[in-house]
Amino acid sequence: MANREALRELQARLASRLQAARSEGMSVAWLAVIAGGQNYLLPLGQAGEIFPLANLQPVPYAKAWFRGVLNVRGSLLGVVSLSDFVATHGDGSPKAISNVGSDASVITLNALLDVNCALQVDALSGLRGSDAFTASQPAQPGEPAYFGNRLCDAQGQYWQEINLRALAQSPQFLSISA
Repeated sequence: MANREALRELQARLASRLQAARSEGMSVAWLAVIAGGQNYLLPLGQAGEIFPLANLQPVPYAKAWFRGVLNVRGSLLGVVSLSDFVATHGDGSPKAISNVGSDASVITLNALLDVNCALQVDALSGLRGSDAFTASQPAQPGEPAYFGNRLCDAQGQYWQEINLRALAQSPQFLSISA
C-alpha cells in the first residue's frame, strides 16, 4: 500500500514539473560542447546521456573517425569522434586524428533517433539557451546537411549547431567501413 502511494506522489510531482516546464517554456535548448577546438551546440531533445570515455574497444577496418564501441549499461554503442567526422565530412579522408584527452566524454544520441551511437567530445561547456546568443547565421551552401545555424555569443565566440537527427540519417555517418 505504501508503494502505491509513493508511486502516486512521484507521478504527481512529475506531472506538475512537466506542466511547469510547458507553461514557462524551455529556456535551455542546447548542450554546448567543444570538439577539436571547435564549439558545437547539440539540441537537448536529440541528445541522450553523457558518460566519461572509458573502456573503448577499437573496431578493425573502420574509418578513422569511428573510434570503436563502448558498453553502456549492457548496450553496445558505436563511438564517433565528432571533430574528426566533421573535419573529414565523413568521407574517411586521411588526416591527423585528434588525440583523446582526459576530459573526453561521450554523448549518446536520443533513443528516438534509433541509432546506437555516441559522439566523442573533448569537453562539455554547459547548457545554453537562445538568450545566450547575440547573432545567428544560417548554414552556408556547401556545408554538411547536419549543420544548423551558426550562433555568436556575447563574448564573440561562434557556436555551430549540429542537427543530430540529420547527422544520424546521413549516409556518411552510417557507413563506418574503411
